[in-house]
Amino acid sequence: MTTLDAGARSDGSAAPAPAAAPPKQVREGATLNVFSHAFLVLWVVMAAGPLIWVAITAFRTSGDILNDPMGLPSSLHWENFANAWTKAHIGQYALNSLVILAGSLTGTMLLGSMAAYVIARFTFPGNRLVFMLFAGGMMFPVILALIPLFAVMENFQLLDTKLGLIISYIAYSLPFTTFFLTSFFRTLPTGVQEAAMMDGASHTRTFFQIMLPMAKPGLVSIGIFNFLGQWNQYLLPLLLNSENETSYVLPQGLASLAIAQGYRGDWGALFAGLTIAMVPVLVVYAVFQRQVQAGLTAGALK
Repeated sequence: MTTLDAGARSDGSAAPAPAAAPPKQVREGATLNVFSHAFLVLWVVMAAGPLIWVAITAFRTSGDILNDPMGLPSSLHWENFANAWTKAHIGQYALNSLVILAGSLTGTMLLGSMAAYVIARFTFPGNRLVFMLFAGGMMFPVILALIPLFAVMENFQLLDTKLGLIISYIAYSLPFTTFFLTSFFRTLPTGVQEAAMMDGASHTRTFFQIMLPMAKPGLVSIGIFNFLGQWNQYLLPLLLNSENETSYVLPQGLASLAIAQGYRGDWGALFAGLTIAMVPVLVVYAVFQRQVQAGLTAGALK
């Protein structure tokens, strides 16, 4: 069999060259490209600019900050971080946040994934109603639940306890987690689950050993969102954890530090504390950036 030349027709005549785009369309495309890149540059400056300014200011003295807020440090003052970590108790606040986050994030992901799996993969009376209740929970402003929440926590003697904050964080994050993972579990292939059940695997084993690993991109994505929301949570700790200052979480500690430094004038320690609070968030996102993007696009690709 003889192959025809790519630039020739079957009758031997030359194929016509592809038509060039009209000059007007080329100019419009170039203009749109310039505007889109300019918008992206502006967005990067607006998003990363304040973070870079805070990190740079953390190495300056209070006098330099007041004299030239936008200036660069003449020398690196690492003692600002030492003062923030020890004297301002940022280290204790960060440890409290990590302990609470370990319990709340684990509980949120476990309960949310289990609820989403049942809603997405099983048909039972009230399935749609349960899903709509979780979706409606995202529309309920948390500020409307503060007074009832305070009363419930007081009745169960969970005020100013880590367990009380863990339970509150889980309840706060569960609606969005279940809503997101329900859509993700629906995209997973049904044949794998059916094959596992035919081989004698129980529902528990099928979920934990087969379906949950397959949902890893979605779990990582929603885990990052929950981490950010719970790490930066301020309203719930302010309501439920306000009696003992040593039990403050990091946002509470930063707010207390901001008030205190307003009178003491140690602005370098304040910005150092803010930098310490930003580092875990940036590290987590940098490590799991690809997984987050894969999880957000997996449903659309499947």
